[in-house]
Amino acid sequence: MAMGSITRRSLLGMMGVSALSLAACGGGSSEGSSDAASAGAAAAAGESVKIEMITDTGGVNDQSFNQLAWAGLQKLQEDEGWEVSYLESKQDSDYMTNLDKAVDDECTLVWGIGFAMSEAINTVADQNPDVQFASIEGTNENDAENLTGVGFKSEEPSFVVGYIAACMSEKGKVGFIGGMESETIQAFENGYYAGVEYANKKKGKSVTYQGQYAESFTDAAKGKSIAQKMIKDGCDVMFHAAGGAGVGMLEACNDAKVYSIGVDQDQAALFPDYDTIITSALKRVDNAVITVSKGLIDGSMTGGQNMTLGAAEDAVGLAETHDKLPDDVYQEALALFDDIKSGDIVVPATKADLEEYIKSL
Repeated sequence: MAMGSITRRSLLGMMGVSALSLAACGGGSSEGSSDAASAGAAAAAGESVKIEMITDTGGVNDQSFNQLAWAGLQKLQEDEGWEVSYLESKQDSDYMTNLDKAVDDECTLVWGIGFAMSEAINTVADQNPDVQFASIEGTNENDAENLTGVGFKSEEPSFVVGYIAACMSEKGKVGFIGGMESETIQAFENGYYAGVEYANKKKGKSVTYQGQYAESFTDAAKGKSIAQKMIKDGCDVMFHAAGGAGVGMLEACNDAKVYSIGVDQDQAALFPDYDTIITSALKRVDNAVITVSKGLIDGSMTGGQNMTLGAAEDAVGLAETHDKLPDDVYQEALALFDDIKSGDIVVPATKADLEEYIKSL
C-alpha cells in the first residue's frame, strides 16, 4: 500500500475516528474493527471512495453473479458518486495478480466475486490490513478484521424451484447441473432436491431426481451436452447453478422443448429467445453488494465477519417472470418463502441435512 494512503488514514484516526492500527507498521492491536472504521472515516471526511471488483473466471458478463455484482457497483456510482471499476480474471492464477493490482490502485474497498477466489482474497487481506476487502461466496478464514465474507442461503430459492420443478414435470423426472463441485453449489443441489421431495409429499407425486456437475462455470458446450443426455434419460425440467455452463443447459432445454429453470438473475428476461425458461432462483447479489459496501464505507457495519443472507433478509427470491407457470403453482411457491422466513420450513444445505430432511417428511 502506498505510504500516502497510510498517512491519510492514520490522520483520520487522530481526528477522533476509530481508525486502523496498522499491523504492518508496528503490530499494535486495534480497537474494534479498525478497517471498517477506516473506510467509514474516509466517507465521513468527505474523501473520494473507490471500489474495485475482481471477477472470477466467468467474467463480468456471465449472466450470473459477476454481472449482478457489477450492477450493484454501478448503482452505487449512480447514487453515491463513488468511483467503481472491475478487473476480469481469465484464469485462477489471475486472482492474486488482480487483487494486488486493486491494492496498488488505492481502493477504499475491494470486492472478490466467487468462492474460487477465497484463498487468494484471504491471503491478500492478511498482507494488506489497511485495505478493506469483501467477498461474494468467499469466507473470512483467518479472522482478518478487514475481510467480510458474504454468502447466501442458496438452498432456500433452490428449494422453491425444486417444488416448482416437481409440480411441472409430466414425465416424473427432473434434473440439476452444477458448475464446479463445492459446498456452495451443493447447497443449490440439496435445496433443489429437498423441494422436489417436499412437492412429492404434499402433492402425492413420485418425481425422481438426477444431478451432475460440469466441473466448469464457463464451458457452455459441456453444460449443453450433459443436459442433452439427461433430457434423453427422461428429465423434463432442468435447473442449473453452473454460470456459463448452465447457459448451455438452457439452450439444450429450449432445443428439446423441455422446461428449464435459471439461476441468480431472471434468466427468462435475459434470454427472451428461449421460451422454455419457467422461472429462476434469484440470488440478489446486487442488493448485497450495495448494502455491504454502504455499511463498510459509512462505518455502520464492521469488517472481520462472515454473513449469510437469505429469504429473511430478502437476499434470495423468485423471478418476477412467471407467465409460463400456472397461477396456483406460482402462488404456492411464493407462500413457501413465507414458511421459510417464519422457520416453519428449514431448508437443508448439506447432504447430511438433506437425508435427515427427507426422512422427516
